[in-house]
Amino acid sequence: MTNPAHPTLPGTDRMMLMETFVRIVEAGSLSAAAVQLGATQPTVSRRLQALERSLGAPLLQRSTHAMKLTEDGRRCFDHAKRLLEDWQLFERDMRGTQEEASGILRVMAPHAFGQHQFIDPLVAYLKRYPRMNVEWLLNDRTPDFIAEDMDCALQIGTVSDPSVVAIRLGEVPRIVVAAPELLPDTPPPTHPRELAGLPWLALRTFYREHVTLTHIGSGTSDTFPIQPRLSTDGLYAIRNAARLGLGAALVSSWAVTEDLATGELLHLAPQWQAAPLPVYLVYPPARFYPARLSRFIDTMREALPSIVQQAMDRPSHSKKPL
Repeated sequence: MTNPAHPTLPGTDRMMLMETFVRIVEAGSLSAAAVQLGATQPTVSRRLQALERSLGAPLLQRSTHAMKLTEDGRRCFDHAKRLLEDWQLFERDMRGTQEEASGILRVMAPHAFGQHQFIDPLVAYLKRYPRMNVEWLLNDRTPDFIAEDMDCALQIGTVSDPSVVAIRLGEVPRIVVAAPELLPDTPPPTHPRELAGLPWLALRTFYREHVTLTHIGSGTSDTFPIQPRLSTDGLYAIRNAARLGLGAALVSSWAVTEDLATGELLHLAPQWQAAPLPVYLVYPPARFYPARLSRFIDTMREALPSIVQQAMDRPSHSKKPL
């Protein structure tokens, strides 16, 4: 029941008051919240005052240059967020229909794959959901989702943070490649023992001093040491240095399919490969996930197997046309 000493405004929607308060806190000001809600600043101010009267407690301390939550305001914000999430979940369940994705999705993707392999499903997602916009940020690390206001991240390799949700989308095959000029007078190596004597490049994110390869047919593994002439965390840098004949490299097959097809790079010891790297879509845990994120997860899950298959179907090596 409403406290008679602190009545709400007649006809006021309490969920609307709580949503307005949450928007004010998250946006950092009444004016910014008004823009997000499509309302005027006086309207937002009246809603805040109505909520404070209803609860019988001040929620914000405001000055000319700053806005700060009171102790009651902090408790109200936490409760309001949970109530709004529960209400959204209830609405979706009662509708029994697919909510249309809309708004802005902020995604962090690895540099190399974020510029090539993941672009097709990203464009498909945006075409399928015309009310969506995406901020596509390229970085090879996992973001601080809360501090950086990031919805999700695509990550190559093992996810070590136990506090995030990680959906395995697939895996990236890895192979050894080198430019033909690195082997001018000898046939391409077919066994790891022949690779050990070559100059090497290292993608230090995944290997630095040793390379382990497994035979596709027998499952036998072979590990040999390397002393990299170039060590970097950039896949493009490794690929380009390999194309220039500086050394052999262990790389994701996706990144070099065109180079293999044209003969600029050769697939060495083709019956041997390194353990594939898993591909994850990572995001912070929550009780409710908006449609924009759910639909993006679905899109990437659908797309990744075909991306991997396309890479595997391309020729592993060929001669350059004379």
